[in-house]
Amino acid sequence: MIETRNVTVRFGGLTAVNDVSIKLLPNKINSLIGPNGAGKTTFFNAISGVIEPDEGEIIFKGEHIEKKKGYQICAAGISRTYQIINLFWQMSVIENVMVGMTTKLKSNFWQSLFSTKFEKNEEKEAYEKAMEYLRFVGLEDYAHARSSSLSYGNQRLLEIVRAMASGAELLLLDEPAAGMNSTEKRELDVLLERILDRGITILLVEHDMKLVMNVSDYIFVMYHGALLAEGVPEEIQANPEVIEAYLGGDE
Repeated sequence: MIETRNVTVRFGGLTAVNDVSIKLLPNKINSLIGPNGAGKTTFFNAISGVIEPDEGEIIFKGEHIEKKKGYQICAAGISRTYQIINLFWQMSVIENVMVGMTTKLKSNFWQSLFSTKFEKNEEKEAYEKAMEYLRFVGLEDYAHARSSSLSYGNQRLLEIVRAMASGAELLLLDEPAAGMNSTEKRELDVLLERILDRGITILLVEHDMKLVMNVSDYIFVMYHGALLAEGVPEEIQANPEVIEAYLGGDE
C-alpha cells in the first residue's frame, strides 16, 4: 500500500524524523506508537503532504509522493485526521462531509457559478453519498446540525468520516481516541474494523495502549525520531527496548 524509504525531516538543527523506513500491510490496521516527541505526527505530516521530507522517498501504490502537495496526495487516495479536531465549525455536519468529497467532484467554476444541470445533479449525488457516510457512523440524525454542536466523541467520528468521504484508500488517524470515554473507545474499536471491511488501510497513531494492542495487526515504534522496533502486538509487548523506552522499564 505505502512504503517509506529513509525518510528524514529536520527543523533547523533538530532532526524530528531520522531515516525511517516502513512498509504498511494493506487492508490492515498498522499502528505507530512512541513517547511524546518521538516524531510520529511529523512523520504523518510528511506522508500527507503537510511538510516535505528533507531526505527519503514515500511511495504510494507505486508512485512517488514525497514532493506532492497535500491536495494532490488526498486526491491520490490518502486522507487524515488531526490530533486536535479540525472541523469546519460553522458548517453543518453534512456540509463537512461534502467538503471531504470535493477532490472527486467534476463540476468546474463556471458550472457552479451558473448552477448548470450537471452541477445540480452532481451536488445531489454528493449529498446522498454524504448521508450514506453519516449513516455508516451513526450521525445521520445530526446531518443538519452545526458541527460545533456535536459531542466531543461525535466530532471525532465526523472527522474520520469526512476523511473517508475523500475516497481514501489509506486513512491516517492521529490519536482518534484522545479525549474519548471508555464507551466511545469501544465503539471506535468496532468502527475501525468496519472501515477495514470497506477495503481501507489504516495507519493509526495512538497513546491508548489497550486500544492499540487490541486493534492493531502490526505496530511500528518510534523513539527520538527513529524507528526502534516493529512487529505484531505480541512481539512489541515483549520487546525489552520498547518496554524500557515507552511502556516503562524497571527503573
